Amino acid sequence: MMDLRETLSVAIDALRSNKLRAILTSLGVIIGSASIVLVVTVALTSRKFVISQIEGIGSNLVWAELVNAGSKGQPLSYELTVSDMEAVKASVPVLEVAGTRELPMSIIIGGAARPVNLIGVTEGFQTIRRLLIVRGRYFDSADMETRSKVCLVTKELADRVFGLENPIGGTIRMGELTFTVIGVFRERVATFGLSEIQKESVIIPHTLMKYYTGVDVLRVLYAQAMTAEDVKTVERQMARILQSRHPIEAEYDVQTLAAILNAAQNISIALTIVLLVIAFIALLISGIGIMNIMLVTVTERTSEIGIRKAIGARRSAIMKQFLIESMTLSSLGGLGGVALGVVLTLAAGVVIPRYAPRFGVPEVSPSAVLLAFAVSLVIGFVAGGYPALRAARLHPIDALRY
Repeated sequence: MMDLRETLSVAIDALRSNKLRAILTSLGVIIGSASIVLVVTVALTSRKFVISQIEGIGSNLVWAELVNAGSKGQPLSYELTVSDMEAVKASVPVLEVAGTRELPMSIIIGGAARPVNLIGVTEGFQTIRRLLIVRGRYFDSADMETRSKVCLVTKELADRVFGLENPIGGTIRMGELTFTVIGVFRERVATFGLSEIQKESVIIPHTLMKYYTGVDVLRVLYAQAMTAEDVKTVERQMARILQSRHPIEAEYDVQTLAAILNAAQNISIALTIVLLVIAFIALLISGIGIMNIMLVTVTERTSEIGIRKAIGARRSAIMKQFLIESMTLSSLGGLGGVALGVVLTLAAGVVIPRYAPRFGVPEVSPSAVLLAFAVSLVIGFVAGGYPALRAARLHPIDALRY
């Protein structure tokens, strides 16, 4: 223990005698360690952001559609109905079910007809899709039961039709149909027209849509699983129920958001690996710098090594001295890099919520801190190994004569 303490003291004194060189040598380790902390932090934050964006469409969502729906060759018995929706709710452990049906309509704006997507929605639609009500209100149970001639419009359509006027209480006419606007909405997360909600859409109670069309048909059937683990089970049971309630020739496409989530996670993992490789390359270059400096140090202190050997210092003591110097350089650089990464992450946690709140608050990952420091220690050990071995192998006579 005394030998180790003395060796450590000699190594630290040697570094203190060349402070500037030690700081410059550690700079590469600082940058590499900070990069590892920041890369892992960015990866975890981006993963949370992607998951929140996908769940903004609907949490634990499963939906079903008739393949080639609307085709003239398919009989009405193939179509999804409200009875199917009720059967799924009764037989499958789900939090909520809902259905929608779309009709292409047109609206006259400034003397010109513009296409509008008219959507009939059942009562559980808002619970599943969680639309953001910008102004006004959503449908209540009375609107659904009494087939009230009310509607909600997208913000884009409200701006185009009503301009600067308050759209709430105004009327929209589509062909022979007239509706009173009770709310303006937008999607919580933009689906870019990949869902039933387009840029200019109008939603009405499905009971009113059924009254106008005369058929109880759904275009899309939604179900919300209780947990993420139940999604696959709900998907299988929904497909089985629909197939059992319709002719065997009918084909239904039952989907989840799992494929999108997996693709996003795979992209995130790939980018994280690439960035980590770049960070490790920075640490490798810093390790080469440490090795270079340690070789120079061995050359500069050859006489010292000879004197220590002449008075009885063993090879192991010489090796320990230079290994400790190398690992001290790398560990100080690792600590500095970790501190820098943590400070930058905390600073981002203050700035991002203020200017870009939708990205969330980045958090420091303990695993990233441990990884960065551990890698810096390994770099110091590997980089100092050859110079330490070279110093230990010097012959005392040759070293004293140098």
